[in-house]
Amino acid sequence: MTARLFLPRDTTAVALGADRVARVLAQEAQRRGLSMDLVRNGSRGLFWLEPLLEVEQDGVRIAFGPLDVAAVPSLCDALATNPLEHPLCLGPVEDIPYLKAQQRLTFARVGRGDPLCLDTYRALNGFAGLQRALRLDSQSIVTAVIASGLRGRGGAAFPAGIKWQTVLDTPGAQKYVVCNADEGDSGTFADRLLMEADPYQLLEGMIIAGLAVGSTKGYVYLRSEYPRAREILTEAIANARVQEYLGNNICGSGKAFDVELRMGAGAYICGEETSMLDSLEGKRGMVRAKPPVPAIAGLFGQPTVVNNVLTLAAVTTVLEKGSEFYRDFGVGRSRGTLAVQLAGNIRRGGLVELAYGASLRQLVDEFGGGTYSGRAMRAIQVGGPLGAYLPESHWDIPLDYEAFAGIGAMLGHGGVVVFDDTVDMAAQARFALEFCAIESCGKCTPCRLGSVRGVEVMDRIIARESPARNIALLQDLCDTLEAGSLCALGGMTPQPVRSALAWFPEDFS
Repeated sequence: MTARLFLPRDTTAVALGADRVARVLAQEAQRRGLSMDLVRNGSRGLFWLEPLLEVEQDGVRIAFGPLDVAAVPSLCDALATNPLEHPLCLGPVEDIPYLKAQQRLTFARVGRGDPLCLDTYRALNGFAGLQRALRLDSQSIVTAVIASGLRGRGGAAFPAGIKWQTVLDTPGAQKYVVCNADEGDSGTFADRLLMEADPYQLLEGMIIAGLAVGSTKGYVYLRSEYPRAREILTEAIANARVQEYLGNNICGSGKAFDVELRMGAGAYICGEETSMLDSLEGKRGMVRAKPPVPAIAGLFGQPTVVNNVLTLAAVTTVLEKGSEFYRDFGVGRSRGTLAVQLAGNIRRGGLVELAYGASLRQLVDEFGGGTYSGRAMRAIQVGGPLGAYLPESHWDIPLDYEAFAGIGAMLGHGGVVVFDDTVDMAAQARFALEFCAIESCGKCTPCRLGSVRGVEVMDRIIARESPARNIALLQDLCDTLEAGSLCALGGMTPQPVRSALAWFPEDFS
């Protein structure tokens, strides 16, 4: 009998030794004369268990992990007798509490099979949303997205359907759909995981967006630091063209849409939509003044939908299951699910998808399991390097855009970075300013110079040189950055600085 095994091939699993485990598994099977079908799937997002091997037994996938090459011989012994007795056996993968407690919509398919197999994607209801979209007119698709309450899963959380409506209503010789896959925030990896574990979902979402706004051309602007995502997306696009999901005759409908993959060049600022558009046009990525917004004059001056990976992927659920189904998840104006990425000093790092409304405390305690160091948590930064550092008094606030805005924080792309009680918050505030100074495109003076002056002032505060006077000066610099910067890089850099000053003042005195 042939044993069917699943071992992830995504970046995180490979970094933790999955390719080495795969080689040793193949060698051990050959040496023992075992018949083995090893499927290289995508990770489930339980990174603290990677490499996570799954063995199919009577239709149930049994998990083993974290697995290293030293454990392969004993695992092969167990496969021939009783796998459930192996010390690394975790039981049925779907019953692992970390996974079972989630509400997965966008990430429901990750880890289920070979991410490049179109048959697998279709068997798991892939392209069901596209098939429905092909039966609708453009306005009906846009109306469905508006009714779902779906908001952009990047920093601004702008309603996706309103953006699409603007592009649909704006005349243009050639409209574009651009996927912003330049995922550069610290502690974030959800875009990468989806592209590497379920790439056809992204392509399906882009095709639906094209049908919605009357676009026949899409671009994926991919972070240069994601070579494996590039490899997988390149093959996925080619496969989709061969089977007419992309091209001049989508699924025999006579409608056209194609996707081109473009690589970034390591600039954080190109995560900002107008800088990214300049980069796509072959220019140096620099922030454009608004108006006009990209939905009216975007790529090559034409109406352009710009959404990130998770926003476009979520569209497939909206079209497949309906607006009402999607709206049933979440709270207030935050509808659907949020992909939270647990990172930093955390014991169980990985991806957690939950409906909006859960709390940070629930995430870091029930899912994260506390700090990796075993020490007490002191601060949690949410929303990337421009997000606020939150003290324990704010860990029970629901994960909701408006609730976070009410305390001067943001959800951003869902990155959650945990710090224990050894963290120096003055050093973290300095890091935020230094990050802005390094990554600024240089177009506007407040960001270009204010961040540099901010680092100098922070150095004086850390050296305890006239701290009260320099803290007052730092607050003035933050006011200037907020009010005068062209984009969110300069405009939001004060958020982590102000939060550190307000909630951890003892580190500055």
